[in-house]
Amino acid sequence: MQTNFTTEQLADPHLAEAEGILRKCVHCGFCTATCPTYVTLGNELDSPRGRIYLIKDMLENGRPADEEIVTHIDRCLSCLACTTTCPSGVDYMHLVDHARVHIENTYRRPLLNRLTRNVLAMVLPYPKRFRAALKLAKLARPLSGLLKGVPGLRPFGAMLDLAPDSIPAAPVDRSSRHAAVGQRRGRVALLSGCAQSVLDPEINAATVRLLTRLGIEVVTPQGEGCCGALVHHMGREQQALASARRNVDVWISEIERGGLDAVVVTTSGCGTTIKDYGHMLRLDPDYAEKAGRVSALAKDVTEYLTSLDLPRQERKGLTVAYHSACSLQHGQKVTSLPKLLLANAGFAVKDPPEGHLCCGSAGTYNIMQPDISAQLKARKVKNIEATKPDLIAAGNIGCITQIASGTALPIVHTVQLMDWAYGGQKPAALAGR
Repeated sequence: MQTNFTTEQLADPHLAEAEGILRKCVHCGFCTATCPTYVTLGNELDSPRGRIYLIKDMLENGRPADEEIVTHIDRCLSCLACTTTCPSGVDYMHLVDHARVHIENTYRRPLLNRLTRNVLAMVLPYPKRFRAALKLAKLARPLSGLLKGVPGLRPFGAMLDLAPDSIPAAPVDRSSRHAAVGQRRGRVALLSGCAQSVLDPEINAATVRLLTRLGIEVVTPQGEGCCGALVHHMGREQQALASARRNVDVWISEIERGGLDAVVVTTSGCGTTIKDYGHMLRLDPDYAEKAGRVSALAKDVTEYLTSLDLPRQERKGLTVAYHSACSLQHGQKVTSLPKLLLANAGFAVKDPPEGHLCCGSAGTYNIMQPDISAQLKARKVKNIEATKPDLIAAGNIGCITQIASGTALPIVHTVQLMDWAYGGQKPAALAGR
Protein backbone atom coordinates (compact mmCIF):
# COMPACT_ATOMS: atom_id res chain seq x y z
CA MET A 1 0.00 0.00 0.00
CA GLN A 2 1.39 3.39 -0.96
CA THR A 3 1.65 5.87 1.90
CA ASN A 4 2.22 9.63 2.02
CA PHE A 5 3.46 10.44 5.50
CA THR A 6 5.68 13.49 5.85
CA THR A 7 9.24 13.39 7.15
CA GLU A 8 8.05 15.22 10.26
CA GLN A 9 5.35 12.61 10.88
CA LEU A 10 7.81 9.75 10.49
CA ALA A 11 10.01 11.27 13.20
CA ASP A 12 7.37 9.92 15.60
CA PRO A 13 8.38 6.25 16.21
CA HIS A 14 4.75 5.20 16.63
CA LEU A 15 3.74 6.70 13.29
CA ALA A 16 6.86 5.29 11.66
CA GLU A 17 5.87 1.82 12.84
CA ALA A 18 2.29 2.31 11.59
CA GLU A 19 3.59 3.43 8.20
CA GLY A 20 5.72 0.31 7.89
CA ILE A 21 2.73 -1.89 8.69
CA LEU A 22 0.48 -0.07 6.22
CA ARG A 23 2.98 -0.47 3.40
CA LYS A 24 2.84 -4.27 3.74
CA CYS A 25 -0.87 -4.44 2.91
CA VAL A 26 -1.45 -5.42 -0.74
CA HIS A 27 -5.27 -5.07 -0.74
CA CYS A 28 -5.69 -8.82 -1.44
CA GLY A 29 -8.75 -9.20 0.79
CA PHE A 30 -7.85 -12.65 2.11
CA CYS A 31 -8.51 -11.25 5.59
CA THR A 32 -12.20 -10.68 4.85
CA ALA A 33 -12.87 -14.42 4.71
CA THR A 34 -11.75 -14.98 8.30
CA CYS A 35 -12.83 -11.70 9.94
CA PRO A 36 -15.78 -12.36 12.28
CA THR A 37 -17.30 -8.90 11.87
CA TYR A 38 -17.10 -8.97 8.07
CA VAL A 39 -18.53 -12.49 7.98
CA THR A 40 -21.35 -11.36 10.28
CA LEU A 41 -22.10 -7.87 8.92
CA GLY A 42 -20.84 -7.99 5.33
CA ASN A 43 -19.56 -4.41 5.50
CA GLU A 44 -16.15 -3.75 3.93
CA LEU A 45 -15.40 -1.15 6.61
CA ASP A 46 -15.91 -3.89 9.21
CA SER A 47 -13.12 -5.97 7.68
CA PRO A 48 -9.40 -5.62 8.45
CA ARG A 49 -8.79 -4.22 4.96
CA GLY A 50 -11.52 -1.62 5.42
CA ARG A 51 -10.24 -0.62 8.83
CA ILE A 52 -6.71 -0.32 7.45
CA TYR A 53 -7.97 2.22 4.87
CA LEU A 54 -9.72 4.20 7.60
CA ILE A 55 -6.64 4.15 9.85
CA LYS A 56 -4.35 5.16 6.98
CA ASP A 57 -6.54 8.13 6.08
CA MET A 58 -6.78 9.26 9.70
CA LEU A 59 -3.07 8.97 10.49
CA GLU A 60 -1.73 10.35 7.20
CA ASN A 61 -3.88 13.44 7.46
CA GLY A 62 -3.14 13.86 11.15
CA ARG A 63 -6.79 14.39 11.92
CA PRO A 64 -8.77 13.50 15.01
CA ALA A 65 -10.85 10.35 14.97
CA ASP A 66 -14.48 10.81 14.00
CA GLU A 67 -17.65 8.84 14.69
CA GLU A 68 -17.32 6.68 11.58
CA ILE A 69 -13.83 5.38 12.29
CA VAL A 70 -14.60 4.92 15.99
CA THR A 71 -17.66 2.83 15.09
CA HIS A 72 -15.69 0.46 12.89
CA ILE A 73 -12.60 0.23 15.09
CA ASP A 74 -14.80 -0.43 18.14
CA ARG A 75 -16.41 -3.32 16.26
CA CYS A 76 -13.02 -5.01 15.82
CA LEU A 77 -12.65 -7.92 18.26
CA SER A 78 -8.83 -7.94 18.02
CA CYS A 79 -9.20 -11.67 17.44
CA LEU A 80 -6.24 -11.47 15.00
CA ALA A 81 -7.64 -14.11 12.65
CA CYS A 82 -6.61 -11.70 9.90
CA THR A 83 -2.94 -11.98 10.91
CA THR A 84 -3.12 -15.75 10.57
CA THR A 85 -4.64 -15.42 7.11
CA CYS A 86 -2.57 -12.51 5.75
CA PRO A 87 -0.01 -13.67 3.14
CA SER A 88 1.90 -10.38 3.41
CA GLY A 89 2.58 -10.44 7.15
CA VAL A 90 0.63 -7.27 7.99
CA ASP A 91 1.02 -6.62 11.73
CA TYR A 92 -2.61 -5.67 12.23
CA MET A 93 -2.43 -6.05 16.01
CA HIS A 94 0.00 -3.20 16.51
CA LEU A 95 -1.68 -1.06 13.87
CA VAL A 96 -5.11 -1.26 15.50
CA ASP A 97 -3.48 -0.75 18.92
CA HIS A 98 -2.01 2.52 17.63
CA ALA A 99 -5.37 3.54 16.16
CA ARG A 100 -7.07 2.97 19.50
CA VAL A 101 -4.55 5.17 21.28
CA HIS A 102 -5.15 7.88 18.66
CA ILE A 103 -8.91 7.55 19.18
CA GLU A 104 -8.54 7.80 22.95
CA ASN A 105 -6.42 10.95 22.59
CA THR A 106 -8.48 12.75 19.93
CA TYR A 107 -12.12 11.68 20.19
CA ARG A 108 -14.65 12.59 22.86
CA ARG A 109 -17.09 9.72 23.20
CA PRO A 110 -20.77 10.18 24.13
CA LEU A 111 -21.37 10.45 27.87
CA LEU A 112 -22.85 6.98 28.46
CA ASN A 113 -20.14 5.33 26.38
CA ARG A 114 -17.47 7.11 28.44
CA LEU A 115 -19.25 6.03 31.62
CA THR A 116 -19.36 2.38 30.55
CA ARG A 117 -15.70 2.30 29.58
CA ASN A 118 -14.66 4.04 32.80
CA VAL A 119 -16.63 1.56 34.91
CA LEU A 120 -15.02 -1.40 33.13
CA ALA A 121 -11.53 0.05 33.52
CA MET A 122 -12.10 0.82 37.20
CA VAL A 123 -13.63 -2.54 38.13
CA LEU A 124 -12.51 -5.52 36.04
CA PRO A 125 -8.73 -5.30 36.63
CA TYR A 126 -9.23 -5.28 40.42
CA PRO A 127 -10.42 -8.59 41.92
CA LYS A 128 -11.96 -7.14 45.10
CA ARG A 129 -13.92 -4.53 43.16
CA PHE A 130 -14.94 -7.09 40.54
CA ARG A 131 -16.19 -9.51 43.20
CA ALA A 132 -18.25 -6.75 44.82
CA ALA A 133 -19.63 -5.71 41.43
CA LEU A 134 -20.75 -9.28 40.67
CA LYS A 135 -22.63 -9.43 43.97
CA LEU A 136 -24.40 -6.19 43.12
CA ALA A 137 -25.11 -7.44 39.59
CA LYS A 138 -26.91 -10.47 40.96
CA LEU A 139 -29.28 -8.17 42.86
CA ALA A 140 -29.75 -5.85 39.89
CA ARG A 141 -30.39 -8.58 37.29
CA PRO A 142 -34.17 -7.91 37.13
CA LEU A 143 -33.29 -4.51 35.61
CA SER A 144 -31.47 -6.12 32.67
CA GLY A 145 -34.39 -5.87 30.24
CA LEU A 146 -35.02 -2.24 31.11
CA LEU A 147 -31.38 -1.28 30.61
CA LYS A 148 -31.17 -3.10 27.28
CA GLY A 149 -34.09 -1.01 26.05
CA VAL A 150 -31.99 2.17 26.29
CA PRO A 151 -29.26 2.21 23.59
CA GLY A 152 -26.63 3.93 25.73
CA LEU A 153 -27.27 1.59 28.66
CA ARG A 154 -27.32 -1.69 26.71
CA PRO A 155 -23.79 -2.60 27.86
CA PHE A 156 -24.97 -2.51 31.47
CA GLY A 157 -27.80 -4.87 30.59
CA ALA A 158 -25.26 -7.17 28.92
CA MET A 159 -23.13 -7.05 32.08
CA LEU A 160 -26.08 -8.20 34.18
CA ASP A 161 -26.84 -11.03 31.77
CA LEU A 162 -23.24 -12.25 31.90
CA ALA A 163 -22.96 -12.11 35.70
CA PRO A 164 -22.86 -15.67 37.14
CA ASP A 165 -25.61 -16.97 39.41
CA SER A 166 -23.02 -17.84 42.04
CA ILE A 167 -19.56 -16.47 42.69
CA PRO A 168 -16.86 -18.93 43.77
CA ALA A 169 -15.40 -18.31 47.18
CA ALA A 170 -12.05 -16.56 47.24
CA PRO A 171 -9.13 -19.03 47.50
CA VAL A 172 -8.29 -20.01 51.06
CA ASP A 173 -4.65 -20.74 50.21
CA ARG A 174 -3.01 -17.37 49.59
CA SER A 175 0.55 -18.70 49.68
CA SER A 176 2.97 -16.96 47.37
CA ARG A 177 5.17 -20.08 47.07
CA HIS A 178 4.15 -23.66 46.41
CA ALA A 179 6.92 -26.21 46.83
CA ALA A 180 7.55 -28.94 44.30
CA VAL A 181 6.59 -32.46 45.34
CA GLY A 182 9.68 -34.65 45.41
CA GLN A 183 12.74 -33.60 43.47
CA ARG A 184 12.42 -30.12 42.02
CA ARG A 185 12.52 -30.08 38.21
CA GLY A 186 11.87 -26.40 37.65
CA ARG A 187 10.56 -23.11 39.01
CA VAL A 188 7.88 -20.89 37.45
CA ALA A 189 5.86 -17.79 38.26
CA LEU A 190 2.10 -18.16 37.75
CA LEU A 191 0.05 -15.11 36.77
CA SER A 192 -2.73 -14.69 39.34
CA GLY A 193 -4.72 -12.48 37.03
CA CYS A 194 -7.77 -10.39 37.79
CA ALA A 195 -11.14 -11.47 36.32
CA GLN A 196 -10.26 -15.17 36.20
CA SER A 197 -9.22 -15.21 39.84
CA VAL A 198 -12.78 -14.15 40.71
CA LEU A 199 -14.82 -16.04 38.11
CA ASP A 200 -12.98 -19.36 38.45
CA PRO A 201 -10.12 -19.53 40.96
CA GLU A 202 -10.07 -23.31 40.50
CA ILE A 203 -8.23 -22.88 37.19
CA ASN A 204 -5.06 -21.61 38.86
CA ALA A 205 -5.57 -23.98 41.79
CA ALA A 206 -5.56 -26.91 39.35
CA THR A 207 -2.44 -25.49 37.71
CA VAL A 208 -0.61 -25.31 41.04
CA ARG A 209 -1.64 -28.86 41.98
CA LEU A 210 -0.57 -30.26 38.63
CA LEU A 211 2.75 -28.45 38.36
CA THR A 212 3.84 -29.14 41.95
CA ARG A 213 3.02 -32.86 41.52
CA LEU A 214 5.22 -32.80 38.45
CA GLY A 215 8.12 -31.41 40.46
CA ILE A 216 7.72 -27.72 39.59
CA GLU A 217 7.94 -25.02 42.25
CA VAL A 218 5.26 -22.40 41.62
CA VAL A 219 5.47 -18.81 42.86
CA THR A 220 2.77 -16.14 42.73
CA PRO A 221 4.77 -13.06 43.74
CA GLN A 222 3.25 -10.30 45.84
CA GLY A 223 2.65 -7.11 43.90
CA GLU A 224 1.80 -8.70 40.56
CA GLY A 225 -1.54 -7.59 39.16
CA CYS A 226 -3.64 -7.19 36.02
CA CYS A 227 -1.59 -7.64 32.86
CA GLY A 228 -3.04 -4.44 31.39
CA ALA A 229 -4.82 -6.07 28.44
CA LEU A 230 -8.21 -4.58 29.19
CA VAL A 231 -7.12 -0.93 29.25
CA HIS A 232 -4.61 -1.59 26.46
CA HIS A 233 -7.45 -2.56 24.11
CA MET A 234 -9.32 0.57 25.16
CA GLY A 235 -6.42 2.71 23.95
CA ARG A 236 -5.50 3.77 27.49
CA GLU A 237 -1.82 3.51 26.78
CA GLN A 238 -0.36 4.96 29.95
CA GLN A 239 -2.52 2.77 32.22
CA ALA A 240 -1.55 -0.31 30.23
CA LEU A 241 2.15 0.55 30.38
CA ALA A 242 1.93 1.16 34.13
CA SER A 243 0.50 -2.34 34.60
CA ALA A 244 3.21 -3.79 32.40
CA ARG A 245 6.00 -2.01 34.30
CA ARG A 246 4.63 -3.17 37.66
CA ASN A 247 4.54 -6.80 36.56
CA VAL A 248 7.95 -6.61 34.90
CA ASP A 249 9.46 -5.31 38.14
CA VAL A 250 7.86 -8.10 40.16
CA TRP A 251 8.93 -10.89 37.83
CA ILE A 252 12.45 -9.55 37.31
CA SER A 253 12.85 -9.47 41.11
CA GLU A 254 11.70 -13.10 41.23
CA ILE A 255 14.21 -14.03 38.51
CA GLU A 256 17.00 -12.41 40.51
CA ARG A 257 15.82 -14.08 43.73
CA GLY A 258 15.59 -17.68 42.57
CA GLY A 259 15.47 -17.87 38.79
CA LEU A 260 12.44 -18.67 36.65
CA ASP A 261 12.00 -21.16 33.84
CA ALA A 262 8.80 -19.45 32.70
CA VAL A 263 6.04 -17.02 33.53
CA VAL A 264 3.07 -19.36 33.15
CA VAL A 265 -0.25 -17.87 32.06
CA THR A 266 -3.60 -19.68 32.17
CA THR A 267 -5.65 -16.90 30.53
CA SER A 268 -4.60 -16.71 26.92
CA GLY A 269 -5.85 -13.13 26.50
CA CYS A 270 -3.37 -12.11 29.18
CA GLY A 271 -0.65 -14.26 27.66
CA THR A 272 -0.83 -12.45 24.33
CA THR A 273 -0.35 -9.12 26.09
CA ILE A 274 2.48 -10.28 28.35
CA LYS A 275 4.31 -11.75 25.36
CA ASP A 276 4.03 -8.26 23.86
CA TYR A 277 5.53 -6.40 26.85
CA GLY A 278 8.86 -6.20 25.05
CA HIS A 279 7.20 -4.34 22.20
CA MET A 280 4.99 -2.19 24.40
CA LEU A 281 7.97 -0.95 26.41
CA ARG A 282 10.53 -0.92 23.61
CA LEU A 283 10.90 2.88 23.77
CA ASP A 284 11.35 3.01 27.54
CA PRO A 285 15.11 2.96 28.25
CA ASP A 286 14.51 1.79 31.84
CA TYR A 287 12.27 -1.13 30.89
CA ALA A 288 12.96 -2.19 27.30
CA GLU A 289 15.52 -4.86 28.18
CA LYS A 290 13.68 -6.12 31.26
CA ALA A 291 10.35 -6.27 29.44
CA GLY A 292 11.97 -8.25 26.63
CA ARG A 293 13.25 -10.79 29.15
CA VAL A 294 9.78 -11.21 30.65
CA SER A 295 8.13 -11.58 27.24
CA ALA A 296 10.64 -14.27 26.32
CA LEU A 297 9.75 -16.19 29.50
CA ALA A 298 5.96 -15.92 29.10
CA LYS A 299 4.31 -19.22 28.18
CA ASP A 300 0.76 -20.42 27.99
CA VAL A 301 0.29 -23.25 30.48
CA THR A 302 -0.08 -25.75 27.61
CA GLU A 303 3.26 -24.64 26.15
CA TYR A 304 4.96 -25.23 29.48
CA LEU A 305 3.26 -28.58 30.09
CA THR A 306 4.41 -29.78 26.68
CA SER A 307 8.02 -29.19 27.74
CA LEU A 308 7.59 -31.62 30.66
CA ASP A 309 7.15 -34.70 28.44
CA LEU A 310 4.13 -36.14 30.26
CA PRO A 311 3.43 -39.89 29.99
CA ARG A 312 0.51 -41.13 27.89
CA GLN A 313 -2.61 -41.98 29.92
CA GLU A 314 -5.34 -44.55 29.39
CA ARG A 315 -8.44 -43.58 27.44
CA LYS A 316 -11.07 -41.80 29.53
CA GLY A 317 -14.05 -42.57 27.33
CA LEU A 318 -14.86 -38.86 27.04
CA THR A 319 -15.01 -36.76 23.89
CA VAL A 320 -13.78 -33.19 24.25
CA ALA A 321 -14.59 -30.40 21.80
CA TYR A 322 -11.57 -28.14 21.98
CA HIS A 323 -12.35 -24.45 21.54
CA SER A 324 -9.20 -22.64 20.46
CA ALA A 325 -9.28 -19.13 21.92
CA CYS A 326 -8.37 -16.48 19.35
CA SER A 327 -5.70 -15.04 21.63
CA LEU A 328 -4.05 -18.47 21.74
CA GLN A 329 -4.35 -19.63 18.12
CA HIS A 330 -4.00 -16.25 16.38
CA GLY A 331 -2.32 -14.07 18.99
CA GLN A 332 0.26 -16.60 20.21
CA LYS A 333 0.19 -19.13 17.34
CA VAL A 334 -0.38 -21.98 19.83
CA THR A 335 -2.67 -24.32 17.92
CA SER A 336 -1.88 -28.03 18.16
CA LEU A 337 -0.23 -28.27 21.60
CA PRO A 338 -3.41 -28.14 23.74
CA LYS A 339 -5.08 -30.81 21.58
CA LEU A 340 -2.02 -33.04 21.68
CA LEU A 341 -1.86 -32.73 25.47
CA LEU A 342 -5.53 -33.66 25.84
CA ALA A 343 -5.19 -36.63 23.49
CA ASN A 344 -2.09 -37.80 25.36
CA ALA A 345 -4.05 -37.48 28.60
CA GLY A 346 -6.63 -39.97 27.33
CA PHE A 347 -9.39 -37.79 25.88
CA ALA A 348 -10.86 -38.06 22.40
CA VAL A 349 -10.50 -34.56 20.92
CA LYS A 350 -12.79 -32.98 18.32
CA ASP A 351 -12.15 -29.83 16.27
CA PRO A 352 -15.39 -27.83 15.83
CA PRO A 353 -16.11 -26.42 12.36
CA GLU A 354 -15.08 -22.78 11.82
CA GLY A 355 -12.66 -23.02 14.70
CA HIS A 356 -10.85 -19.92 13.47
CA LEU A 357 -13.88 -17.68 14.15
CA CYS A 358 -14.18 -15.82 17.45
CA CYS A 359 -16.83 -16.78 20.01
CA GLY A 360 -17.62 -13.10 20.56
CA SER A 361 -16.15 -12.74 24.04
CA ALA A 362 -12.97 -10.78 23.22
CA GLY A 363 -12.32 -9.16 26.58
CA THR A 364 -15.16 -6.69 27.10
CA TYR A 365 -16.56 -7.02 23.57
CA ASN A 366 -19.58 -9.05 24.72
CA ILE A 367 -20.45 -6.08 26.95
CA MET A 368 -19.67 -3.23 24.56
CA GLN A 369 -20.97 -4.90 21.37
CA PRO A 370 -23.67 -7.29 22.65
CA ASP A 371 -25.55 -7.74 19.35
CA ILE A 372 -22.55 -8.84 17.27
CA SER A 373 -21.25 -10.86 20.19
CA ALA A 374 -24.55 -12.74 20.54
CA GLN A 375 -24.51 -13.69 16.84
CA LEU A 376 -20.94 -14.98 17.10
CA LYS A 377 -21.76 -16.92 20.27
CA ALA A 378 -24.74 -18.64 18.65
CA ARG A 379 -22.61 -19.59 15.65
CA LYS A 380 -19.81 -20.91 17.87
CA VAL A 381 -22.13 -22.95 20.09
CA LYS A 382 -23.86 -24.47 17.05
CA ASN A 383 -20.51 -25.56 15.61
CA ILE A 384 -19.31 -26.99 18.91
CA GLU A 385 -22.51 -28.92 19.58
CA ALA A 386 -22.38 -30.36 16.04
CA THR A 387 -19.35 -32.45 17.12
CA LYS A 388 -21.55 -34.13 19.79
CA PRO A 389 -18.95 -33.91 22.56
CA ASP A 390 -19.31 -34.84 26.21
CA LEU A 391 -17.68 -31.58 27.26
CA ILE A 392 -15.81 -28.52 26.00
CA ALA A 393 -12.26 -27.44 26.84
CA ALA A 394 -10.83 -23.95 26.32
CA GLY A 395 -7.85 -21.95 27.49
CA ASN A 396 -9.36 -18.52 28.20
CA ILE A 397 -11.81 -17.50 30.92
CA GLY A 398 -13.60 -15.04 28.64
CA CYS A 399 -14.36 -17.77 26.11
CA ILE A 400 -15.39 -20.17 28.87
CA THR A 401 -17.86 -17.64 30.32
CA GLN A 402 -19.21 -16.67 26.89
CA ILE A 403 -19.75 -20.20 25.59
CA ALA A 404 -21.15 -21.46 28.90
CA SER A 405 -23.93 -18.87 28.63
CA GLY A 406 -25.13 -20.48 25.39
CA THR A 407 -24.94 -24.24 25.95
CA ALA A 408 -25.80 -26.89 28.53
CA LEU A 409 -22.56 -28.76 27.81
CA PRO A 410 -20.00 -28.53 30.62
CA ILE A 411 -17.00 -26.37 29.76
CA VAL A 412 -13.71 -26.37 31.65
CA HIS A 413 -10.20 -25.04 31.25
CA THR A 414 -7.76 -27.37 29.51
CA VAL A 415 -5.50 -27.41 32.57
CA GLN A 416 -8.33 -28.72 34.76
CA LEU A 417 -8.60 -31.79 32.56
CA MET A 418 -4.84 -32.20 32.65
CA ASP A 419 -4.84 -32.00 36.44
CA TRP A 420 -7.55 -34.68 36.63
CA ALA A 421 -5.79 -36.94 34.11
CA TYR A 422 -2.52 -36.80 36.03
CA GLY A 423 -3.70 -37.55 39.54
CA GLY A 424 -5.80 -34.54 40.52
CA GLN A 425 -9.45 -34.09 41.33
CA LYS A 426 -12.26 -34.36 38.82
CA PRO A 427 -13.52 -30.92 37.70
CA ALA A 428 -16.73 -29.99 39.50
CA ALA A 429 -18.40 -29.23 36.14
CA LEU A 430 -18.11 -32.93 35.25
CA ALA A 431 -19.82 -34.25 38.36
CA GLY A 432 -22.02 -37.21 37.40
CA ARG A 433 -20.36 -37.73 34.02
